[in-house]
Amino acid sequence: MTNPYKDKSWFKFLSNKYIWVLLFFATWMIFLDNYSYFDHRFLDKQIEELEDNKKYYQDEIKKDQENIKELKNSEQIEKYAREKYYMKKDSEDIYIIEFEGDTIEKKTNN
Repeated sequence: MTNPYKDKSWFKFLSNKYIWVLLFFATWMIFLDNYSYFDHRFLDKQIEELEDNKKYYQDEIKKDQENIKELKNSEQIEKYAREKYYMKKDSEDIYIIEFEGDTIEKKTNN
């Protein structure tokens, strides 16, 4: 019994062993390999996130370096201590004024 599809062009294409090897290789590289396409996409996203983090931290380092330069002056140290840690001189009193919108209200369970 002869194959009725033998003369069809698609049958010749699919019966070619090189096509099967190429399909197997492409499937292996895209889905199954350790260096697959999907792994590369995932790693590329991680690289982008890390580069964004790097840029953020470099900007923060620049801000901190500027703050350190400012704090070399004794007047700036005093100003920083007063604003940040509410420090005062012996003869001073500090009053902290909080407005309604400045604080977060705690919800009580009744």
